[in-house]
Amino acid sequence: MASTLAHRPGTNSTSTSGSSGYHRGSLSSFPPQSRSPSHTSARDGPTPTPRGFPPRTVRDSNDSSNSPSVASHDSFTHVLKPAAARQRNRRLKSQYPADSSEKHVEYILVASFDIDRGSVMEHQYPSPISGDEHMLAALMLPDQAHVRSQDWTIFFLHKDTTAEEGAEEEATKQEEEAQRRRRRRRAKASRDDTDTQGDEAGSFGDADTLNDNEDDSGSEEEDDGRPEGPPLIYVLNLVNTKQNNTVKRCALEEYFRAPVPETLASLYNAVNAMDLSLMPRLSLFERFILQASDAKDLFIEKFDQMIQQRMAEDASRNALPSDDPPPQVQSPSKSSHKRYALPRDTHEFESRVLYNSIPVPIKVPTSLSPETVGDFSLIKLIQTFSTPHSVSPVAFPHHPHLTTSGSYTHPIIVLINALLTQKRIIFLGHNQPSGSVAEAVLAACALASGSLLRGFTRHAFPYTDLTKIDHLQKVPGFIAGVTNPAFANKPEWWDLLCDVPSGRMKISPKIEGVPVTEGLLFFQQQSSTVSQTGTMGASTAGGAAGPSIHGAITAAGVSLTAGLGGSVGGPGLFGDPTGDNTFMASLLDSINQRHGESAIRSKFRLWVLKFTRLAAAFEECVYGASALYIGTTAALSPSSKNPKSDAANPTANPALEGHGYVWPDSASKTRELAGNASRIEGWRNTRSYYTFITDHASLYERRPIKTLDLHHQHDRLRFLKMPPAASADIYLALCAAVASYDEICQFLTVVPESGGGLFYLSLALFHPRPDVRDKVRELLERIREHEAGRLFWAGMSRFAKLAVLRRQREGSGGAR
Repeated sequence: MASTLAHRPGTNSTSTSGSSGYHRGSLSSFPPQSRSPSHTSARDGPTPTPRGFPPRTVRDSNDSSNSPSVASHDSFTHVLKPAAARQRNRRLKSQYPADSSEKHVEYILVASFDIDRGSVMEHQYPSPISGDEHMLAALMLPDQAHVRSQDWTIFFLHKDTTAEEGAEEEATKQEEEAQRRRRRRRAKASRDDTDTQGDEAGSFGDADTLNDNEDDSGSEEEDDGRPEGPPLIYVLNLVNTKQNNTVKRCALEEYFRAPVPETLASLYNAVNAMDLSLMPRLSLFERFILQASDAKDLFIEKFDQMIQQRMAEDASRNALPSDDPPPQVQSPSKSSHKRYALPRDTHEFESRVLYNSIPVPIKVPTSLSPETVGDFSLIKLIQTFSTPHSVSPVAFPHHPHLTTSGSYTHPIIVLINALLTQKRIIFLGHNQPSGSVAEAVLAACALASGSLLRGFTRHAFPYTDLTKIDHLQKVPGFIAGVTNPAFANKPEWWDLLCDVPSGRMKISPKIEGVPVTEGLLFFQQQSSTVSQTGTMGASTAGGAAGPSIHGAITAAGVSLTAGLGGSVGGPGLFGDPTGDNTFMASLLDSINQRHGESAIRSKFRLWVLKFTRLAAAFEECVYGASALYIGTTAALSPSSKNPKSDAANPTANPALEGHGYVWPDSASKTRELAGNASRIEGWRNTRSYYTFITDHASLYERRPIKTLDLHHQHDRLRFLKMPPAASADIYLALCAAVASYDEICQFLTVVPESGGGLFYLSLALFHPRPDVRDKVRELLERIREHEAGRLFWAGMSRFAKLAVLRRQREGSGGAR
């Protein structure tokens, strides 16, 4: 049995409200580039953002294994609106509007295993799903399913929309032309009514432009700037073996009693009736803030506003005249609070599915990342492969892309490196449920994504088997989960094998070598030059000089044959040039202190963010420029509609020039870039690299603060020792740039609670210059009034809060 979660479309959605009139496209379990040209879509873009899946509440089956699957092709469509001044007054939109034609579940499929016919698709509701039915049935029934009472998998179907796109584009053009004609008619009618004879062309242009802007603002709300390829169908597959006829099995038991389409229809209608319309749509920066925080009341104001909007709609609807007798009216406060309640945790929206008069509670995540699919645990994945390594470490064979900290590189770092450099990865779970390897694959995708990178789930196969190996080998950089031990004996099929039961990883002896690149040669030449200079300096100074840059590069394993990712000398001053060992120690310490799943995901997001910033610095150092950085040199005009002070303008204030990652000295920069050079070069030719460039450009266009690199300026306050005049320029720039709601949201993503929060900003309360203290005090007050900023304010030390109060009193005293 299978059910499908609906798709929240960006641009390529195809919803089904029934079987009539539905145009079915081609589906395959492999991405287009691994199929024949006749089945390849014209567009194969990055992965759309999944909406996730409801908890697994049903797991049953029959002797002939029956498999319920939930499939969806989902994508979030949130963007950051620049009109921040209207943030509190504008109407909030729902992530899942009640009047939307999209379904939570698109299909319900039922497959079974017949001893004579093999895997068979029994039912499909509400209409047949396109593609190979035998392929679908085989995917729904994993190996050895009959030996377990229950199991689950997730798999993805790639949809070819080539035939549909032509009709959609033509319909879009016709609709746009019709809108332009309507705008022209309205503009002409307006001119006729006001009898303006002089500047008709100007009036026409103004009216047309005004309506265009209104349309654009609406479309911007529906587009998060992430280009999509052919939509993915996310299939949550529950495999059940029924062994006891007397035990009730909820939805599946109903189907076993009455294996007819009407039973599937009742389940289909029940799930699609789930109400998620009170879940507010969050902007991109709001999602980042929510994901990085454990506060259960973060953005609770938005949920309250959604309830107030719904109550106003209900009151307006009840006020309409009706022929029916009016119902008994209760007190608005009592009735509304009974019907609508604020969530206990804003990270999850609580709803329910009413099936057979039984309410089944459902929790749906409020904010998801692009590569977050299904239910998994990063902590479980980390512990699975960290525990054996900490007890009895095993050396890896050297590979520049993977063993960036030497032969004893931590297995989780090896896995991240393999994902970043697009290696073929297999998770093997012999004699384990297929759900265990599927969960590991999904966790690995989220691990390397860090909520920033994409391109992993589109080439992920949470469960596959030997019958699909030929197709699998055509997919570059796949991540697959298997249970058949035959995969372990075929090292030519994979680059990294992750054995889930033993917690060990193995690098294939047949893995492809690493070519020599310009970046590797650059650091080798720099190493040779500094080596000669350092030797001469040591001879002259009698060897009293400290560690040279050459020593730093040598410690990072800089050699042409090792590819700058080779062995590191011991745990000395330069024993961890990449910082990976320190990162893993901090990560494991957080897990031991039970910091929770969100804290661990936040740490990986910061690690991936730092890696992308290091890659930008590496490209600028080696190649002279980087596509990973987008800046502006446009001066801030005081005569603009929304002027900013020159204090926040790098063009007007040279002290604010600079961007990217910050190091305390040039030796530290050289050492860290050299240590990361190999995996950066490996990442530069991958899907996630190119999609990140696209996403970064889209984010730049939508972020409210463009002229100032907030990360760079805040890192200068964190890592550098600066004179008061230099720090004053930075503090005043931040105060001038961060004013509106959206600007504060952007700033809060730069100062996560796990990175110290507002600590470095609050140090300006003790700056020698009074104007700096006053401006920072005003900024902190604005942050305190912000929906999310109030929690950052609560995390400040009491000493800093008292300093704010003191500055307030001094200011009020001076005014008197």
